[in-house]
Amino acid sequence: MPKLPVLGLFQDANRAADAGDALRQAGISEKDYDFLTDAPYPEGAFGERAEHHRLYIFPFIGAVLGLTSGVLLTSMTQMAYPLAQGGKPILSLPPMAVICYEGTMLGAILFTILGIMFESRLPSPKLSVYDTRITDGHIGVLVQCDDSQVGRVSGLLTQAGAVDVKRHTAGAATA
Repeated sequence: MPKLPVLGLFQDANRAADAGDALRQAGISEKDYDFLTDAPYPEGAFGERAEHHRLYIFPFIGAVLGLTSGVLLTSMTQMAYPLAQGGKPILSLPPMAVICYEGTMLGAILFTILGIMFESRLPSPKLSVYDTRITDGHIGVLVQCDDSQVGRVSGLLTQAGAVDVKRHTAGAATA
């Protein structure tokens, strides 16, 4: 059964944190609700779970793939078109080092950009209810819940001081 989103809008950060506490006490999993805001609040300001990221893995994988591509490109090219000159080795390391360095940096940069998009959850397929008042300073509490829990979650958000509660029902968002 797919989970339906419920969005509660709060004018005060303390009330949004109270809503998070009420959801936790009601048995809603911390993975099923998130706080939406336009301001950079410190991590854990609303009492939410600590987000574990793996962003450091992406540049490392990109660097390894870029280095491997650089080594393969330069060595295969020199082996395919050998230029033997006066007993020098066919694989010359100084020119290979430049290409390998550039490949390593390119791979690390591209994979870092992909990692930032992935870890930031962009684009977000789950966000189906949104209110433009969040960009005006309101704080949104987005809860993913079963159809049977929508009324209870809406009540919890309203009791915590939500200015407005939006529900997603059967393909359309309602207030």
